[in-house]
Order: sequence, then structure tokens, then C-alpha cells
Amino acid sequence: MILVTGGTGLVGSHLLYQLVLNKEKVRATYRREKTLQRVKYVFSYFEENSEELFNQIDWVEADINDIPALEQAFKGITHVYHCAAFVSFEPDKYKLLRKINIEGTANIVNLCLSSSIEKLCYVSSIAAIGHKENPEALIDEQTPWNPEEDNSVYAITKYGAELEVWRGTQEGLNAVIVNPGVILGAGYWNGGSSGSLFKQVYKGMTYYVKGIVGYVDVFDVVDAMIKLMNSNINNEGFILISENMTFQEFQNKVARDLNVKPPQKEAKSWLLGLAWRLDWIGHKLFGKRRNLSKQTAKSALSITRYDNSKIKKALDFKFKTIDQSIEEICELYKRDLNN
Repeated sequence: MILVTGGTGLVGSHLLYQLVLNKEKVRATYRREKTLQRVKYVFSYFEENSEELFNQIDWVEADINDIPALEQAFKGITHVYHCAAFVSFEPDKYKLLRKINIEGTANIVNLCLSSSIEKLCYVSSIAAIGHKENPEALIDEQTPWNPEEDNSVYAITKYGAELEVWRGTQEGLNAVIVNPGVILGAGYWNGGSSGSLFKQVYKGMTYYVKGIVGYVDVFDVVDAMIKLMNSNINNEGFILISENMTFQEFQNKVARDLNVKPPQKEAKSWLLGLAWRLDWIGHKLFGKRRNLSKQTAKSALSITRYDNSKIKKALDFKFKTIDQSIEEICELYKRDLNN
């Protein structure tokens, strides 16, 4: 039987859909019962018998820091997809990020070892990959992480979580790690998910930025994870991106497919510098939630180009174009608007 942690998230829900469609026996963890409705809704995008597919999943309420609950979830499990994570770039959330992303992953690794799990697939992020000084140079899986850089709190904890997985491999665990770029998928239009980008563009964005990052469709992430899990590849990490493009180009493509006006003004470095400082002041004086940190402002302007050749060669993998991904997601977003 397969265990999926974080089954109610963007990756987790799409992974569950594909696994159930493949007639796999699946158990999944969740933390709050109301979030199960998200998974049902994602299933309904693609299947008329979505309720029937959803009911094939063995759901277990378990926080990844609740060891007794996890021990119950691991009973009878042979393979684990660890998708559960906390996504935040707010500096004041660092302790919570460590608790969930690093300590939680350590718990999963330890239970994989004690339960003699055959293989673990961990969903990390390109945030946990190093950078190169030359912006034109492609970043690959061998690009070293630099702890001296001004890394975001999210990146630090995802890198720390990877170290826990690699520690597990030294103790005999078979594992693979995937490092997706910005994951594009439908059904999660609010919060930290990339779906909120579609919502923001639809509502109207004034500014664009010219930073470059890698994008990937959620079904490509899921497909790569399943193929890696079913392969004889162990103890390797893989960057998952379809294309590198500017944030401006991405915003323009989404605006085109949603039939709205794209952002017209460039957010220069001085403006973003002012914005994150004002955001910090608002947090310190009034306790407002951070929307823009120094690190995310820097990321919006940075040029990072990622190399996806390793996964292509290992699995003869073909990615969906970002144009196709955006078009499909925009259609689902418009359908939700009409509903």
C-alpha cells in the first residue's frame, strides 16, 4: 500500500487522483477534515465519478509531528510519497517552518526506516538548490547550496529537510527527491499556492517584474514522481521544470488566457526595496502579516535558469509546455468563476 502525506495540498491531491486512477491502493494523511473537500473538488475537474474515486482513498488524520498517529498511518505501507510541507516566506514563521519541514520530514524518514519502507519520494523545491553567480549559467542538481547567502526561511528549511532524507539514505533507505519549480495547477486559488497568481492577474495587477524562474505543471510533477518511484533509480535528486521564463511573460500569458489587462508598470529594484521595508515596518508596528520580505523581493528580480536535462535523460521524460498548462488552468479558473 502507498502512503501520501499532505494529501490535501496541490501536489498531494493531484498525486492521489493519478494513483487512484492507476488503481493503486492508497492511504493519505490530512490535518483538518474540511480540507478534504479540496481534494474532492480537484477530482471533479477531471472525472464525473469523482466521489467514487475519492472514496477509494484510506484517509488518516495525522500531523507529521504526531508520532503515534503516524505510526498508525504507516501500518501495511510499502512506499511513501512525502508531500506535506508548510510554505511561507515570512521570516517570523521560521520556527514553525523548521518544525514542519525539517522535524516533520525527520519523523517520516525515521518511520520509513523502522517500518522497512521500500522507497520514499520527497517533494522538495528548487528553493533548496544553490545559485550561480553567472545568471546565464544553468543551475543543475550539482549546483552547491551556499548557507552564507541571504536565503529565504522557506529555502533554508526545505534544504534542511533534504538533509534528513539524505541522512536516511545513509542508514539504508531508498529515496528520491524532486525539486519542482513554480508548480502550476488548478483548484487552489488562495494562499501560498501558485493558483493565487492566476487569481491576482484576473483581479488586476499593476506591476510586473523581470526576474526569471522555472515553471512546471502539477501533472508533470506527479508523473515524474510516480515514474521515479516505479524505477530502479535510488538516492538521486531531480529538478522538475518545463521552462524558464520571466515573471512578466508568465503574467502576460495568464492575462491573455483570462482575457484581462496585463500589468503595465515595471517594479524596479528601488520600488521593491521600499515595499519590503514598509511591509516590515507594518509588521513591527501593527502586527500585520508579512506579504513581502527582503528575500522574496530579491527573488522577484533574480535571474535563475534551471537545467531539466537530468530527468529527461533518466526517464526519457517530456514536459507539457507552459503555454498549454496556463491555458488549461485558466479554463478551470473561468469555470470556477461561472460557478
